[in-house]
Amino acid sequence: MDLKKAFNFTLLLFIPIVVAAQVTFRQSSPREVRAVWLTTIGGLDWPKGYARSAEGIERQKKQLCEQLDRFRDMGMNTVLFQTRIRGTVVYPSEMEPWDGCLSGRPGVAPGYDALAFATEECHRRGMTLQAWVVAFPLMNYNVARQLGKQALPSVRPELCKRAGDHWMMDPGVPATADYLAKICAEIVRKYDVDGIHLDYIRYPERGIPFNDDVTFRRYGKGMNRNEWRRGNVTRCVEKIHAAVKSIKPWVVLSCSPVGKHDDLPRFSSYGWNARTAVAQDVQSWMKRGIMDEIYPMMYFSGNHFYPFALDWVEDCGGRIVAPGLGVYLLNPREKDWSLETITRELSFLRIIRAGGQAYFRGKFVLDNEKGIADYLRTFYYCEPALRPALTWEDSISPEKPRNVTVEKGKCEWRIAWDEAYDPTPGDKVRYNVYCSASYPVDFSSGARMIASYLERPEYTVDALCPYEREMYYAVTAIDRFGNESGFAGVNAPERTEKKEAGMKVENGFVALPRLDAEFVMLFDGADREISVLKYDTSVEVRNLAPGFYKVYSQGRRGTPHRVGTFVVR
Repeated sequence: MDLKKAFNFTLLLFIPIVVAAQVTFRQSSPREVRAVWLTTIGGLDWPKGYARSAEGIERQKKQLCEQLDRFRDMGMNTVLFQTRIRGTVVYPSEMEPWDGCLSGRPGVAPGYDALAFATEECHRRGMTLQAWVVAFPLMNYNVARQLGKQALPSVRPELCKRAGDHWMMDPGVPATADYLAKICAEIVRKYDVDGIHLDYIRYPERGIPFNDDVTFRRYGKGMNRNEWRRGNVTRCVEKIHAAVKSIKPWVVLSCSPVGKHDDLPRFSSYGWNARTAVAQDVQSWMKRGIMDEIYPMMYFSGNHFYPFALDWVEDCGGRIVAPGLGVYLLNPREKDWSLETITRELSFLRIIRAGGQAYFRGKFVLDNEKGIADYLRTFYYCEPALRPALTWEDSISPEKPRNVTVEKGKCEWRIAWDEAYDPTPGDKVRYNVYCSASYPVDFSSGARMIASYLERPEYTVDALCPYEREMYYAVTAIDRFGNESGFAGVNAPERTEKKEAGMKVENGFVALPRLDAEFVMLFDGADREISVLKYDTSVEVRNLAPGFYKVYSQGRRGTPHRVGTFVVR
């Protein structure tokens, strides 16, 4: 049965599944987008304080590094860094002036390149950065007056229209698409960003006055106005896609559309949707291959969330869907949602095999609103994950690393290897390091990734930690498209150990002996606790990820005893 039809049959059937999934779907996919929006406009997320001196610059840099450390520690792998704000930018551009969020004065440089710094620091932590580009909205009238001749309405008045209290680029003017494509091309050419993230690539909602009658009469050519508008936005996406991919085909092109694509047969969008209301024909962009990844702004709950999330995933054309969740709504000053509202949505996204999740916005995650950061770090993201590969752009993996060497010191192990070969011209290979308690390391199941997207062919392991010292390690090469090589083993066992006979798994259950025990505890191959259950002679394991697992019993005195091992294939 089609998933959407099944969903439309009854939404209530999914509710108990979603609740159960908070246990069942604890294990994550080895490939998953885990993104957070880092808002720079007005310093909402970053920075706090202005860069008007050397001390101010260092303070901003320190703030950003601390935030990135925390994002990394809670499992994030993607930062959507607001780069083009409202016709103003946070890097030295040849086309647009500086935003005032860094220096405190629009048009005034802060004394450093924030985009270059943020990109380098994300990569240093094994995270990717997408340059967040606000497409059509421009600065308000006050900022435009401060910028004077630097403001886009002065530089390119033919591209701009008034929209309430601010300026806006006119999507109906063909040259608008060319201009936005040049902005994105400038970023991709000058910086090692991993993606271009388009925001507000749409017409304004009805509440914002925007009169494009003149533009329609000039360019509409008898077309239906709604179709014409959709064509205008699509033209901008086409131009940006062509510009980005012609420079670096591995750079992800993503966008954040309105959270509901359109009305569904049994669920209304109540006039707020991407395709009809604001001319974003997003599903066609994905099916045509001009959009790699989407982050629909699904800041809803209940029937406003679940069927529309399913709709995005089912009609994605094989592209990546990572719904954006409104964690700001947990705040008592907003809607005061319970944490369970978000955790159920997260579980549901794993059930329907979405490509990941995103969180709006950074501050509320960093503030641990209602415990969301704790939940992600200790439960939902208990294992690290790589981003999905762009196999439609390139599907050829690099060769695995060769000539791996290990220098064992008193305090550390230094692992080094030769640079891996990648057949794709212009590509740059990076590296991942895995470990597990068993040899050989199977990085696809049960292994623990301890380093990702390394730019240098070396890594140092803290050998003072007994836990790390007893592990086996492997290195893989990964290209910029996300294709990963086979593994190169690091520390093979020096002797053959007698293997413990594993317990059989039949029909999704593992049989346990009759013991005088209170609880049974399951651990993965890296000795991480998976679950604690009431002891029974039969334990369901069908929902565990493929890999090697250990079983312990625990009696009334609380002392654990090893029962055995099993493998989920």
